[in-house]
Amino acid sequence: MYAPASTTATATTTAAARMEERRRVTPSRAELPGAVAVGVPMDAVRREIAGHLASALLLSSSGTATPGRVPTTATGEADDSDHPTMASLLRAIVYPHNRVHGDFAVPVAKLAKFDNFPAEQHPALVARKWAASIQPGTYVAKADAIGMYINIHVHPVAVTKMILTEIFEKRESFGTWKTLGHGKNVIVEFSSPNINKTFDTCNLRSTIVGNFIKNIHVAFGFNVLSMNWLGDWGTPFAGLTVGFKKYGSEEELSRNPVKHLTDTYLIPRETNWGEAMDDSAVFKQMEDGDAEALGLWKHLTDHLVVEPRQIYKRLNVTFDVWSGESEMCSPARLSLLEQRLREHNLTFEKQGAQVVDLNAQKLGEVVLRKRNGRTLYMIRDLASAVQRWETHSFDKMFYVTNSTCQTLHFRQMFKVLELMKCDWVSRCTHIPVEGVCSFRTRAGIVKPAMKFLDEIASEMRETINRSAGKQAELGYNNPPPEKIADILGVSAVILQYCSLRRRTSNDSSICDVMKGGPYIQYTHARLCGIQRTNADRVRVTNAVDFHLLSEPEASHVAVLLAKYPEVVRSCFEQLDPCPLVHHLFKLAHAVRVAFPVLMVKGQEQNIAEARMLLFWAARIVIGNGLALLGITPLHFM
Repeated sequence: MYAPASTTATATTTAAARMEERRRVTPSRAELPGAVAVGVPMDAVRREIAGHLASALLLSSSGTATPGRVPTTATGEADDSDHPTMASLLRAIVYPHNRVHGDFAVPVAKLAKFDNFPAEQHPALVARKWAASIQPGTYVAKADAIGMYINIHVHPVAVTKMILTEIFEKRESFGTWKTLGHGKNVIVEFSSPNINKTFDTCNLRSTIVGNFIKNIHVAFGFNVLSMNWLGDWGTPFAGLTVGFKKYGSEEELSRNPVKHLTDTYLIPRETNWGEAMDDSAVFKQMEDGDAEALGLWKHLTDHLVVEPRQIYKRLNVTFDVWSGESEMCSPARLSLLEQRLREHNLTFEKQGAQVVDLNAQKLGEVVLRKRNGRTLYMIRDLASAVQRWETHSFDKMFYVTNSTCQTLHFRQMFKVLELMKCDWVSRCTHIPVEGVCSFRTRAGIVKPAMKFLDEIASEMRETINRSAGKQAELGYNNPPPEKIADILGVSAVILQYCSLRRRTSNDSSICDVMKGGPYIQYTHARLCGIQRTNADRVRVTNAVDFHLLSEPEASHVAVLLAKYPEVVRSCFEQLDPCPLVHHLFKLAHAVRVAFPVLMVKGQEQNIAEARMLLFWAARIVIGNGLALLGITPLHFM
């Protein structure tokens, strides 16, 4: 939908803009009541470690050493004093870069600011002394020191029991907190393509990220309204009607709407430039409500949204509201908005155009209407934002777009709303998603999203054909191979596009997508196969002997399962699916390493049931993660 803002400024994305985005994106504790109470499984281990740290610091509410006691503030948050709270000690506990060093690490230097820290001693010496003082507990097995770090090793069986029991109880809700967003309204506007252009791979990536942002807010209990704000208005659309009226074919329109309308749009411009002047006149008719002009426009746009709808269906993307710029062209609505702008002395006339001067804020000048009175998309965006607030009273509204070049547009838009005294503008956030480098429209190279998905699905189909004999032998005929290929292709694209931070460009080829795409799906399908194969003999139960899961491979899988809620929480705070994708790859790899070591078939009953519980829990967590990403988990491959 969005294009670079009409402005005389040459402003670009700056460090200040990035800081503003981080401020708007990251939810504060005040904005999300109840966030303090959100815990993750590993917090139980951290609290035990924090108790040891408090004892080492000789802290208690009375000022004497009381092992395991840690003072807390009323909110559970750290204050700015030199006295640590539970929250401040928990933040000092991190994961080591190399897991052979332990399960947790404490950089002693992080504790140097607290009272009773022996500042006269070298941190490495303090680390050795404190590590030697830590005694085994419920979860902590031992501690050692490497340099200025205290490395904590946990009891693997205790952690395995804790996490598998929680997954068994929560199942599909594991890793989310439905109470976090209770009573909070969130609008997520994403995808929002210009429907007169090809839906390309850049649109594809922003759609995937936007869908994830929607899904994770739903999982956290927010009332989410997903919105597709189509770019379906403006002089270019008037030009499409002009070209189609003179040179169009209904048959070609049905076959390939974008290509045919682009061709008919270019014909008069290549043969007679004078005809291009009809565009503005027709657009005036459209904005004035001319029935014939609007009828043809509606006919063409109905065809233009067919392909995006097909793409959304393949991506498992749905919207609560399909809207567009055309819905913000009511003269009465725009008149009220312009009246508010005048009341705050924000608009002035420049060479016949209506302009807002933001030079004082170093954001240039924003054009709302051209000299001929025709509207530009900025005024339609402003009207839409006001209308959404009046209708939904949202707590947060996210604009997910496919290019960082939109940063200036949204900074201008938010600043105008701020100057209009719309206090709720602080609840609006722009989420820029960098596109796919190889296929940038402005570089003259467009990779249509539908073609890209078809090519990936075709490659997947060839792979499936090579294993068709084995599948037929096992009787795995549902879903059909064509459906599996398409799901695998979509999975591969989503995982590849989310494998990098959303502010990092993704230069993906078909080869890149094919490398890692099926990996997680295959792991999930194999976990389902283990359960199917042993269903008549091995039940899934949490009444198992957890000491039978003492192998290092089992412990590693359990620790990764325990970290999953932390990864999901991190993705929620950053509004970025990248950490989740990386964690799912790590978990899938750990599970596949465990397969040959932790055989279920042919084992004694108690051993088989313990291992089945571990693999079942891994399937649940991988399935939960794939669902958040908008991927359909496969049960057969």
